[in-house]
Amino acid sequence: MIKFENPNGYIEITNAYFATLVGRAAQSCFGVTGMVNGSAYESIVSAVKSVDGQLQIELHISVSYGVNITAIVDSIINKVRYTVEEATDLKVNTVNVYVDALN
Repeated sequence: MIKFENPNGYIEITNAYFATLVGRAAQSCFGVTGMVNGSAYESIVSAVKSVDGQLQIELHISVSYGVNITAIVDSIINKVRYTVEEATDLKVNTVNVYVDALN
């Protein structure tokens, strides 16, 4: 559960919602074939930290063989950061993407 306070009160975001949000954003990027640690939920819930009100997200993915990995990783970082900040109003400090498999 991610909790934070804003001028209107406290907000709590469930792990399931957050995992779905981040997983869909990452998997919608060209060349991504899936999350490596099982489901998106398992991959993301264990890898999200809140430090001083800013999120640090860690993703382990698999990509298609023959694609530009640098371009895919940059795309994922930008898409995940934008999606999370738009949907939750939380600041994303870092998004670390690890390519663990090629398909």
